[in-house]
Amino acid sequence: MIALWIVLALLAALLGAAVIRALLAGHREAAYRAPAADARAEEYARKLSRMVAFDTVSVPETNQREKFLPFHALLAELFPLVHAQLEKTEIDGNLLFHWKGRQAGRPLVLMSHQDVVPAEGEWKHAPFSGDIAEGKVWGRGASDTKCSVMGFFQAVEELLQEGYVPEHDVWLSSSCTEEWAGDGCPKLVDELARRGVHPFLVCDEGGGIITDPVGGIRGNFAMVGVFEKGKADVTLTAKSSGGHASAPGKHTPVARLADFVYHFEHHSPFRRKMSPEVQALFEQLAPYAPFYMKLLFCNMWLFRPLLIRALPMISAQAGAMLQTTIAFTKMKGSDAYNVLPQEAVLGANMRFIPHEGMEQSLAKVRRIAQKHGIDVSVAHAVDASRSVDIHGEGFSLVRQVIAETFPGLETCPYVMTGATDARNYERIADHVVRFAPVIYGPEQMKGMHGLNENIEYNCLPGAVDFYRNLIRANR
Repeated sequence: MIALWIVLALLAALLGAAVIRALLAGHREAAYRAPAADARAEEYARKLSRMVAFDTVSVPETNQREKFLPFHALLAELFPLVHAQLEKTEIDGNLLFHWKGRQAGRPLVLMSHQDVVPAEGEWKHAPFSGDIAEGKVWGRGASDTKCSVMGFFQAVEELLQEGYVPEHDVWLSSSCTEEWAGDGCPKLVDELARRGVHPFLVCDEGGGIITDPVGGIRGNFAMVGVFEKGKADVTLTAKSSGGHASAPGKHTPVARLADFVYHFEHHSPFRRKMSPEVQALFEQLAPYAPFYMKLLFCNMWLFRPLLIRALPMISAQAGAMLQTTIAFTKMKGSDAYNVLPQEAVLGANMRFIPHEGMEQSLAKVRRIAQKHGIDVSVAHAVDASRSVDIHGEGFSLVRQVIAETFPGLETCPYVMTGATDARNYERIADHVVRFAPVIYGPEQMKGMHGLNENIEYNCLPGAVDFYRNLIRANR
């Protein structure tokens, strides 16, 4: 009985300490809101509109240089000083501009891609209309990511108008193959490596100013991507001698694939772990959270195991930051209802987390597939990228510029569950971050790669100012 009372007292003391820590964190409201659209925002919207109206859908494994050259001509029309005063290099439709600074010691690379994904289905505004309506620019690429391309080109255009000379070299980089992980950006990186350029900081798209980033936490937050998960496309094939469906045997190809899927859906073999970057994300969000969430986020020393178990049930996005994932996306079996297939094929997309990388994760898939008599083939595989040091000089500079440009906006490290061109720069750059300085609300997040893509154009001046300030701050 005494031992029980001691345990209860200890638990009460731990819980009391946790409550005190949560109370000491206080409560904050996310303060940043984009100002109302003005004449400057409308000017930027018109430029972005013309860029969006230009169809730059890229086709995998295809050299589309001739398709992108007219888009380059549009950029030259919209940003004449950039094209007159910066050194331009074009490689198979991919663009690199060099703005020579007073010195070359800390080169800065601003980047985002020209190409977009196809636009299918019925749209409220035609996908390549570039319509300006309801305070938004509509069309494919408006948010992913011609807004960023417009932002840094416009920033440099304005600084050139002022006669500004950057302290260090500035490079503008834009590939036309990002949407299918093509060779465009690697060619640009090869060119910089050939010239001996070692960027101090690379800022690509990927994160952004996200509205309501976690359920229960309201407002806008700067989510800066610090690393990307790896990825692979996996084909799983089950074979048999086929037969008539009137007398099915056991362990047919479709049944084996179904058992395989069930195993991953209900007994995932992938290990969950909270990285320092993810822990920092939740700790920084804690003051903005309701008390029950704040209690957890402020006391990782006590509740980390609970959070690791609970987060995937609360949010698929949050859960994906903790472990390797596998999503089953394609399936094909027999072409007839009454014929057992000789071969059934299942397609899956995997995303690898650094603590259990590509080789370890694929080994688990192969081991379980072997138990079910399934063959595995892997395509387009790449491991997780390295992480930016969230306490290092590069991340700190970005945080400083965000605070200067967007007063009241909290900056948080963010794990990219998707993929960007930025990973190609890691072999030559010190710090590579993913942050598009525009606001992505629920509507914009839904529209990326989906229907009715748009961007609210009152956030465009902030994007231009961010790039201007980042160039000025790199001293």
